[in-house]
Amino acid sequence: MSDATANLTGVWQGLYSYPAAVAPVPFTATVLESGSWVSGAVHEVAYDEYGVAEVFSTLLGRRSGTSLTFTKTYDGTAGWEHEVFYAGTLSADGSEVEGTWTLPGEFSGKFLMIRSQGARAASLREAFETVRA
Repeated sequence: MSDATANLTGVWQGLYSYPAAVAPVPFTATVLESGSWVSGAVHEVAYDEYGVAEVFSTLLGRRSGTSLTFTKTYDGTAGWEHEVFYAGTLSADGSEVEGTWTLPGEFSGKFLMIRSQGARAASLREAFETVRA
């Protein structure tokens, strides 16, 4: 899997940022790609008005070439029961997806996902800070 035509199936490490000065939120996504469809599960430790919350969601979307769109739907854990819409672009080497997320009527921000590859995934925060700049 070394190019943008590579199947997206696998474990991805990610971060998403808010438009305000709030620390980026890390997440792990397990993605399955079949044809042009993508699905999967997401685990994250997020922040809300009550503090830290461990939350879970599913994702369902489509891929067309290097374009990836999906909806992340929270499962109700810790009271999180909403959808977030993601749109991103797969890198030429097939190892990263960068784009924006939107919570309609409330927030939007940036996200970055990096395919789990040892040291490469470990450098996610540094890479994301570069993206935010």
